[in-house]
Amino acid sequence: MVREQSVKGDNENETSDQEDVLKVGPVSSSAASPDDPRSAMGGVLEQEALIEAEGRIKSGKLAGRTMLSAIMVVAIPVLFQQSMAATVGLIDKILAGRLPEQIVDPALDAIGIGSYISWFVGIAMAGLGIGGQVIIARAMGSGHRRDAYDALGQSLSLALVWGTMVGLLLWLLVQPLANISDLSPEATDLLGDYVLTIAASMPLCGILMVGSMCLYGAGETLLPALIMVVVNVVNVVSSWLLCGVDVTVLGMELSNPTNIDPLTSGVAGIAGGTALAYMVGAFLIVFALMRGVRDLGLQRRALRPTRVMFGRITRIGIPSFMEGISMWGVNIFVLGFIGMIIAKNRETGSGPTEGLVGAHAIAIQWEAFSFMPGFALGTAAGTIAGQYLGAGNVQMARKVIITCTIIAMIFMGAVGACFILFGRQLTSLVSDQPVLLEEVPTLLMICGSIQVFFALNMVVRQGLRGVGDTRWTLLITTVSSYGVRLPMAYLFGVVMGLGLPGIWLGLCGELVVRGMLFTARFLHGGWAKLKV
Repeated sequence: MVREQSVKGDNENETSDQEDVLKVGPVSSSAASPDDPRSAMGGVLEQEALIEAEGRIKSGKLAGRTMLSAIMVVAIPVLFQQSMAATVGLIDKILAGRLPEQIVDPALDAIGIGSYISWFVGIAMAGLGIGGQVIIARAMGSGHRRDAYDALGQSLSLALVWGTMVGLLLWLLVQPLANISDLSPEATDLLGDYVLTIAASMPLCGILMVGSMCLYGAGETLLPALIMVVVNVVNVVSSWLLCGVDVTVLGMELSNPTNIDPLTSGVAGIAGGTALAYMVGAFLIVFALMRGVRDLGLQRRALRPTRVMFGRITRIGIPSFMEGISMWGVNIFVLGFIGMIIAKNRETGSGPTEGLVGAHAIAIQWEAFSFMPGFALGTAAGTIAGQYLGAGNVQMARKVIITCTIIAMIFMGAVGACFILFGRQLTSLVSDQPVLLEEVPTLLMICGSIQVFFALNMVVRQGLRGVGDTRWTLLITTVSSYGVRLPMAYLFGVVMGLGLPGIWLGLCGELVVRGMLFTARFLHGGWAKLKV
């Protein structure tokens, strides 16, 4: 039974919440002098403490915490969760790389396109989830807990409906994606097996992802991370068992105990493990929300959509979804460019005709390990800045986005250096296919060189989304992607004949431009005046 939680008296408690601030000693009006025991820096820190205390977060897990403490509380579990997710994605490709020799290249191409399907799913669910997350974050900052309950319940109801619609749409995408990327007939058949299996689990995926994002809004990232640990373990074990391949772990050969033929069911088995994991995750997230966390829980009455809350969620979520679709659409064009290169190679006999899509996907999968810190710190920036704005503290909202950006630039720059130095070794962990060893290290070197700018792009963008500035993030992403990203990728990769590395030069160069545009919007400050 869904736990009923009393929200009576929330509005009456706001006054006492505002009075219950951190105690800060009086700030002297006299100027600092050499004889004054307090340094000028101490005066600045004291003033910042007063500002933070007067506009402190009033509800939820982050209430009463310092900014750095709040960043760690939000970011560390998300980093762990994203690390697990990236590892699972990599393991899927490793399993595909261990399939029988006669299907390994088409299987990797199919799984590569499957990564785009998974990306579309993430975009679709995040578009809905960000609406609930932003409203819950503002409610936690202001102490209006009833808004948080309503946003959670209605977001989950909408997630079930939206997930069903996304699942139906996936069924329609298989053949167009195969045609765009010029997949072989074998790869197209394997892609169909993969996508149709994933599509059936989309309603459950929606509940899992949207429920997790709503918890992010409350500053509760540890619980979703723990749930995702279970989800990822189920995913890995189930995918291995269902695909039928033998694997080597730390030098030990693990024979698959099932009698499944990997030649006929390998790719579908990998997808089946993912679908089973979504089912487990949806059950766990609903159970956790029924039990509730600090100042947030699932109420039966809140599951019924209302016009006002539905409007608030969609007003934030639709621009976010459109931004994601804009990015996804650009990368479908990129698949088309890769298809042009494959077709040209087939016509001239001068290059590989299979494996390029797989190389592209494997490079993206390794790159995921770089943007994990950026995603985690971007989540922290958006969540905490949203709560500070709810508390009326614009200065701290601005400061937390800047702090998270600097930390992300350091971490992602370090990972980028590893890509540059160890690209071949990283590739061989997935597969020793010649086409992959030829292409992937070069792609990793290109993307490794711009990771600092990628960090700027990721964290500032997520910070703006987290405070509800989704219209501007949509505008910047669309203009930069279609005005810079696509023309550069086509010019370098197709027109100039640089192949897949040329495409990546265009993709990575655009990230630098987009990062500058997001920074300009952040410095403008219009995001701080938004009402959600």
